[in-house]
Amino acid sequence: QVQLVESGGGLVQAGGSLRLSCVASGRTFSSYAMGWFRQAPGKERVFVAAINWSGGSTYYADSVKGRFTISRDNAKNTVYLQMNSLKPEDTAVYYCARNRRHWATIEGTAYDYWGQGTQVTVSS
Repeated sequence: QVQLVESGGGLVQAGGSLRLSCVASGRTFSSYAMGWFRQAPGKERVFVAAINWSGGSTYYADSVKGRFTISRDNAKNTVYLQMNSLKPEDTAVYYCARNRRHWATIEGTAYDYWGQGTQVTVSS
């Protein structure tokens, strides 16, 4: 069983930055792609960013491209989401997830383990 634990969420003013972290249990972290998704109140969960097993390939939703950066440290079983130039519309619960494969994809159905989520609130 894989456990994913996110941290780093909080309240920030528009234009500010936050860095989310997600630590995974288990010995096979480096074999799988990882992703970040978010769910705003009253809306469906949507893709934010993904990274392949080695960190060599990354993908972003258009809404965060140029502002967010996903990265990973396989030695620490951790994936990060650096969020800059935050906007009120970035307010959501952010979830990290493990992909079933080593290459990154944007579909939520491709991910088999999910964290509990961390709240990000951006004030205007």
